[in-house]
Amino acid sequence: MTRPDIERDGIRYPWPEPPVEGDATEVAPGVLWMRLPLPMALDHVNIYALDDGDGWTLVDTGIKSGRSIRIWERLLAGPLAGRPVRRIIVTHHHPDHVGMAGWLMERCEAELIMTRTAWLMARMLILDVEDRPTPQALDFWRSAGMAPEIYAERASARPFNFADSCASLPVGYTRLQAGDTLHAGSRVWDVRIGHGHAPEHLTLWSRDCNLVIAGDQILPSISPNLGVYPTEPEADPVAEWLEACGRLADHARADHLVLGGHKLPFTGLPLRMRQLIENHHGALRRLEQHLSVPRSAVECFAPLFKRRINAGTYGLALVEAVAHLNHLHKLSRVTRTRREDGAWLWQRQGETT
Repeated sequence: MTRPDIERDGIRYPWPEPPVEGDATEVAPGVLWMRLPLPMALDHVNIYALDDGDGWTLVDTGIKSGRSIRIWERLLAGPLAGRPVRRIIVTHHHPDHVGMAGWLMERCEAELIMTRTAWLMARMLILDVEDRPTPQALDFWRSAGMAPEIYAERASARPFNFADSCASLPVGYTRLQAGDTLHAGSRVWDVRIGHGHAPEHLTLWSRDCNLVIAGDQILPSISPNLGVYPTEPEADPVAEWLEACGRLADHARADHLVLGGHKLPFTGLPLRMRQLIENHHGALRRLEQHLSVPRSAVECFAPLFKRRINAGTYGLALVEAVAHLNHLHKLSRVTRTRREDGAWLWQRQGETT
């Protein structure tokens, strides 16, 4: 039975509820929507299966865990009807998207399809296992003004490693890049590349119908995390993301059905692109106003997020605060000086203390 649409903030959601664990919802002929759980505040990731007639092409895979393996076995035998998985597309390198790719490749003898940067990042980070934070990570945390008690705890603890939640990736893969086309699910898809949330993030736009497979580049109701990390502390992912949003918005139609990596499929893409762009411009304006006096990155959580940041979201908030400060700095709208403890103090251009 067809479920009625729901609408929030001008965005329409044709399916108000996600598929139950181990099952699938058909969102278009030959296109299945499934979900895997995540052990974090954002407690799920969406995955998709495209019917190629003689088998399936999967899009994204979930994190590696015993529970994920059990769910995948149910999906392979149930909604996918025991037919072979021949290809696995990964939209970007984050563990909730690439984590089970290696397991599925071995289990199904499937081909892996990614952008080059996404594959290199994923393979490098899966192989890079660390027992303690690197000197670069410690310096980055100090530069951000991390609270002393949190810093002390993290400095002595084993950090998160991709290998904790990702199966090993083999050497070979098939590259997709901007301007390519892909045939899958009885459709031709244009490859368009996003940036900011993850480098060389893959999105797919159907030439034959209204479908857009967006990964985490375009999400409803939440904005993708834009973070700066110790690997590239001077990065400006906000600029990269805003550029990508403007470029992708040129292709957006109101009837596009957007299949994102999280939350619900939705229509109303031109409006959502405007909302996403304005969300970050608004955050930058609030941040700049907040910097009438010198502040560290950690002291900028309130104007950026307008909600309480707890232990589970502290790390994501920190890297996103640095990203927005770096962007203002690149635009020469703020200055920064070192505090005695090593933290950068940021202040609006032209202000004096």
